Amino acid sequence: MVEYLSQFQPPLQALLATLFTWLMTAVGAAMVFTSKKYNQKMLDGMLGLAGGVMIAASFWSLLSPALDMSEQSGQIAWLPVAIGFLCGGLFIMAIDKVIPHLHPMSSIEQAEGLNPEKKRRSTLLVLAITLHNIPEGLAIGVAFGSVAAGFPSASLAGALALAIGIGIQNIPEGVAVSMPLRREGMSRLKSFGYGQLSGMVEPISAVIGALAVGFIQPLLPYALSFAAGAMIFVVAEEVIPSSHENGNNDLASICLMIGFTIMMILDVALG
Repeated sequence: MVEYLSQFQPPLQALLATLFTWLMTAVGAAMVFTSKKYNQKMLDGMLGLAGGVMIAASFWSLLSPALDMSEQSGQIAWLPVAIGFLCGGLFIMAIDKVIPHLHPMSSIEQAEGLNPEKKRRSTLLVLAITLHNIPEGLAIGVAFGSVAAGFPSASLAGALALAIGIGIQNIPEGVAVSMPLRREGMSRLKSFGYGQLSGMVEPISAVIGALAVGFIQPLLPYALSFAAGAMIFVVAEEVIPSSHENGNNDLASICLMIGFTIMMILDVALG
């Protein structure tokens, strides 16, 4: 796979990688065809797994390379990374305040953003997952773009590991959108359509991230840590709380550790 991707330019590499992550979102959404009901314990465990993957990816695939790049460029190693990391979290927080959305498993009264009451529940659910897929797509795009920039700490295998990890954690995101919609009476086909729709933004944001690296190479440590900060904010603000709110705390926590371990192994073994 690495040899196959190496023949393409970074934007196309990022596009191909995120088409895989979109497919994984669709795989999760497709579970709606098997049953109208879902196992809450299973979903909470999958959310915990997703949180662990995102946390590990944020460090191993984004923050660690950003620190190395910053040090190699002669800067104070921690400063660009700290600035980018905090800005990434603040960016997602600001978007959360503006764009109307509804976290999966929440009631319609808990919708956030500007004028959420004017939107349908299905639209709010898709917007919530779409918001969280933006930093994931950017992270993959920046990772592939940094390989072309020639930094020793960036590798094509590492970028591929990041895409695989994010693809794994996209499965529960697809489930979290499609299953509640099916439970409320929406047809299986429409529930699946809305579930997979949330993954469409990843290929778009990944191509943007890969293209941007070509113009902002000196800012690459900021870009990598920005994506990491955005992902950590999503984990802390939604993924972990959602996995714990139904009383399956221990299961979700263990699955989070398993997800972290899987992503760490992927990054170290492939990168």
